[in-house]
Amino acid sequence: MGFLSFLDPVMDVLLGWTLYLPPFWGIILISFLIALLITLCYKWFTDQDLMKRLKEELKAFQKEMKELKDHPDKAMEVQKKAMETNMKYMGQSLKPTLVTFIPIILIFGWLNAHYAFEALHSNEEFTTALHLKEGVVDGIVKLQVPDGLTLLNDVEQKFAAGKAEWALKGILGEYVLQYSFDNKSFSKKIIITEDKKYEEPVLAVDDEKVKSIEVGNKKLIVLNLFGWKLGWLGSYIILSIIFSMSLRKLMKLY
Repeated sequence: MGFLSFLDPVMDVLLGWTLYLPPFWGIILISFLIALLITLCYKWFTDQDLMKRLKEELKAFQKEMKELKDHPDKAMEVQKKAMETNMKYMGQSLKPTLVTFIPIILIFGWLNAHYAFEALHSNEEFTTALHLKEGVVDGIVKLQVPDGLTLLNDVEQKFAAGKAEWALKGILGEYVLQYSFDNKSFSKKIIITEDKKYEEPVLAVDDEKVKSIEVGNKKLIVLNLFGWKLGWLGSYIILSIIFSMSLRKLMKLY
């Protein structure tokens, strides 16, 4: 999670237990917990009596503007008052947003590190590829693998359309792949595990010719809605809307 990576162990303790569940149920629980956190903060950090009055005022202004549709000057005056009231309402709503911003960013970072892709599993075939930058002349690249990994095609591969690809499989463990091209060496860490754990599949490379190194972790599908396959973020958005609306209604929040 970048500069907040020192908090990763804390996030593992708080949310790591969800990794023992099927991804769908893990995201359901995390979405509910986030919605509950946001809703409780909204309740604690806003004046609900004031929010109720402001919301009632907004409804009254909206009704009045409809009645004054044939009197544009008066309608504009009412609209101005409505905008002032709406700004007060938004100002109140901003407080809980600021309070929950950092925790939610931390949770999202953790989710992206654990729910975005499937892990590489023991003795299951996967791919890795080295991508060239646009306009770079094709060439030959060599892949060296450590003990525990098996290459399923040739060590040396020619670039095709700016991409060279290998197929591999291996046993459980952490490994470093070594790519040699243009008298330079590039490396990429991978993990083969039975847990829900993986290294970031795409590594951007700071080089004049090489663009990136990619490992073929499959995207983790959390929710399949009639053929619409959603990852953790899409699933979270749908579930959080449902939970947030339900909790706000249950707690009678304005």
